[in-house]
Amino acid sequence: MVKPLIQFDNIIKTYISGDLVTEVLKDLSFTISKGEFVSIMGPSGSGKSTLMHILGLLERPTSGNYHFANKNINTLDDEDLAHLRNREIGFVFQSFNLLARTSVLDNVKLPLIYSKDKKKMDERATKVLKSVGLGHRLDYFTNQISGGEKQRVAIARALVNEPAVIFADEPTGNLDSKSGVQVMQILQELNRQGKTIILVTHETFTAEHAQRIIQMHDGQIVSDQPVKNQRWAKEGESLK
Repeated sequence: MVKPLIQFDNIIKTYISGDLVTEVLKDLSFTISKGEFVSIMGPSGSGKSTLMHILGLLERPTSGNYHFANKNINTLDDEDLAHLRNREIGFVFQSFNLLARTSVLDNVKLPLIYSKDKKKMDERATKVLKSVGLGHRLDYFTNQISGGEKQRVAIARALVNEPAVIFADEPTGNLDSKSGVQVMQILQELNRQGKTIILVTHETFTAEHAQRIIQMHDGQIVSDQPVKNQRWAKEGESLK
């Protein structure tokens, strides 16, 4: 029997500040298989960002078991988690998180910083930049390119280590409609190529570009359903 890529069993996340105890995630259980495209939806304060941070190994749950790629996260120390995150996970954020006054190529090479083969670093970074349509922007600084191009640089950076899963946190939130469509086209194409994509968004229209939607509210999953009519990002459409 093939095990899922991601398995949550009774995950709880609690924050404590003095005498105040806030339970942000409440007993979550679900699985995500390799090659799925899943949207996590919910209003502000629903817990979706905290869920993303735990899924992406940026935070640990307070209790419960999280298995990622057949590894029990609870048994790993911080160094093991960092190595696993670097090898298996790519992140795309709403705010891009690119280094300013640094070239597009050097931004994409960052996850390869421990590689000893500098020529291979350049080749891999150039290849993924070409795959997102930015082969002509390699030597540009990030303050010389548009918002849509910055997000494509972020996607290229997320891909350069050939991760098992891409986490995209509101990837179209800071983009105009045309650039947002381009980003969703890239994510859908990556999914067609076999990449697992997990997208966080508060917009139903954007969420419906995935195959499945997990709906959050007040730290709980209120629905987990396949998308009946999956949307396909097309030139000329508007993300709204």
